[in-house]
Amino acid sequence: MYALSIRHLYLIKSSFPRILDLIYWPTIQIILWGFISKFFTMYSDYYTNTVGVILSCAILYDFLFRSSISFNMLFLEEIWSRNFTNLFVAPLKISEIIIALTSTALIRTLIGIVPAILLMSPLFDVSILDMGATLFLLFLSLYMFGTTLGILVTSGLLRFGPSFENTAWSSLFLLAPLGCVYYPITILPDWLQIISKFLPLVYIFEEARSILVNNDVNYINIMNALVLNVFYFLISVFVFYFSFYGARKKGTLVNMGE
Repeated sequence: MYALSIRHLYLIKSSFPRILDLIYWPTIQIILWGFISKFFTMYSDYYTNTVGVILSCAILYDFLFRSSISFNMLFLEEIWSRNFTNLFVAPLKISEIIIALTSTALIRTLIGIVPAILLMSPLFDVSILDMGATLFLLFLSLYMFGTTLGILVTSGLLRFGPSFENTAWSSLFLLAPLGCVYYPITILPDWLQIISKFLPLVYIFEEARSILVNNDVNYINIMNALVLNVFYFLISVFVFYFSFYGARKKGTLVNMGE
């Protein structure tokens, strides 16, 4: 028993992703719900339709989460099924792999999110579809950012192997407090507001609240989100190529999933 315990302790000690995972979840929960509690304490009458706004933002965030995790899951399935080597032996370009995973991830995301959208109206008498045509642009931005995160996590899997798997589940939760999903950016400390403005999530959810609360569309927020998304997406593709060629040079692709 002692030997088995020591074995796992050495495993944790030698793996930074595992240590981070142990600290990560309690810390993020405290930060996220701390900001949410602070917001409702200071502005309890901020929303005229609290249920509608909170549920709509929850649906948008879930769409983001599913778009990212679906991309990661498709890649992880290749590792778990030990099909990773076969994937890269096949005459497929890296760009074709990214496009295939992106399109398939969209289908997985829609399968999960459409029933939730349809249930909002009969259960809670609210509908996210009331946001109109602008909702498509918000979903587009969220999907682009989710895919970007998926590509970056996949790049980490190529570079560091299956030990990086926990990041696939935790990356979006790390950004949730900074993304201002349920509260305006003014709730954050000034130094965090500066960091948050580099994330497209802030502009997406600020715009969603603007539509839901004030019935006002601010296309500047939408454009800011799209520009940042394109920028980060191009970076993620570059990182993926860099990680792939680095893994191929070191020979770690052959051992992936073994």
